[in-house]
Amino acid sequence: MQQITIDPITRLEGHGKIEIFLTDEGDVENVYFQVPELRGFEKFCEGRAVEELPQIVTKICGVCPGCHHMASGKAIDAVYGVEPPPTAKKIRELFYMAHFVHSHIAHFYALAAPDFVVGPTAAKAERNILGVINKVGVNIGTEVIKQRRIAQEIQALIGGHQTHVVMNIPGGVRKGLNEEQRVDIEKKAKGFIEFSKFSLEIFNDVVLKNKDYVDLILNGPYSLKIHSMGLVDEQNMVNFYDGKVRVVDTNGDEHCKYSPEDYREFVAERVEPWSYLKFPYLKKIGWKGFVEGQDSGVYQATPLARLNTADGMATPLAQVEYERMYGMLGGKPVHATLAMHWARLIELLYSAERCLELVTDPDITGKELRSTLPNIPNEGVGIVEAQRGTLTHHYVTDEKGIVKNVNLIVGTTNNNAPICMSLKKAAQGLISKGTVVTDGILNMIEMAFRAYDPCFSCATHSLPGEMPMIVNIREKDGTLIQCIKR
Repeated sequence: MQQITIDPITRLEGHGKIEIFLTDEGDVENVYFQVPELRGFEKFCEGRAVEELPQIVTKICGVCPGCHHMASGKAIDAVYGVEPPPTAKKIRELFYMAHFVHSHIAHFYALAAPDFVVGPTAAKAERNILGVINKVGVNIGTEVIKQRRIAQEIQALIGGHQTHVVMNIPGGVRKGLNEEQRVDIEKKAKGFIEFSKFSLEIFNDVVLKNKDYVDLILNGPYSLKIHSMGLVDEQNMVNFYDGKVRVVDTNGDEHCKYSPEDYREFVAERVEPWSYLKFPYLKKIGWKGFVEGQDSGVYQATPLARLNTADGMATPLAQVEYERMYGMLGGKPVHATLAMHWARLIELLYSAERCLELVTDPDITGKELRSTLPNIPNEGVGIVEAQRGTLTHHYVTDEKGIVKNVNLIVGTTNNNAPICMSLKKAAQGLISKGTVVTDGILNMIEMAFRAYDPCFSCATHSLPGEMPMIVNIREKDGTLIQCIKR
């Protein structure tokens, strides 16, 4: 049996590797996606005062700290049984929309665009953000950096820091906005909308007008027919901050819809001995293995899944693009993995529009920022949509508010099984008997993984048995004497 290893996987947050096993004839027999790192943040949180957790969990990841801060803020609200006042909720969501803007810009231009703007089989040295700038021009590259910086500035203003966020407290936020700050953010939000529209134009010109790329999206080895999960509002429209979790099946019919506190009735988790990531699945269907189809318990929680799940977008310009995408791709739901990039840009436009809606809402400069805490702390669940999928924080405390137990299901964890399955399908579609496996082919296998925008600092929570260890004993000149493995 032959073995091909992609290590490290490129353009991701964290570290991962892909092991591809070939038969003696040269066909792909199996593919394993492994994350050889452990974070275990749930254990770090035990024994701490629950109101400290929104600040602690931002250290899980420097890419999506706002997501964890927001889910944690909602979880501590639930622990105390309190609802923040309207101004506090809208300030939280305004921060969060800026967070989505900066993250989606980063993924599209730095992580995804090299595969399309530069080309999936281009030289490795060119498949990066510098290669993209070389293709699209320095002026566009400058604007990318500028808009992402502006989004970070809004987060720092509202959240106290763009990464180490401190805004959320039980029942509300620490500080509000004045009129001068509001006017400044309004101007910046209008800029986000124009930049989002421009980004969709780039996608249209570079990808959708290229027949080879469209064929790759629709007919290449990049499809996975599984269930979709996402947060929706009362009208089943996309919402990143609040609402209920909805799951639709492979035909687009509703499988379930639940409030955050009920998540354990619908989602279960399992572990495999070869990964530190957990494998969530739909509890009422059960775990049937790494298989796709209507009877599989596997689901995905991605930008495309959110659009599959919802009945539409809650802002007008994003709704137009939503209808256009499904019109071009043959209707809902879409199971083309690479269409996640298109869905992500539609979400970028939605976030920009929602940012403008919130900052022009009269409540946004209100003075009531926190509700009183009437109840003894106990247990609470907070759910938001992270850029990488549905994010669940579940805390259990004693009567003094000291944390006894924490469970996190993060965006990438939801997508662990789909990523494994997508990689195997891509490898089987690209490698067969007689194939000369080039760097370009290996990158095209990575493209199946990269579409999920995975984040592994957040996602690694399971410890399967012992920590693996390799000890190499060498002579002074570096000659290997012995290799001891556990």
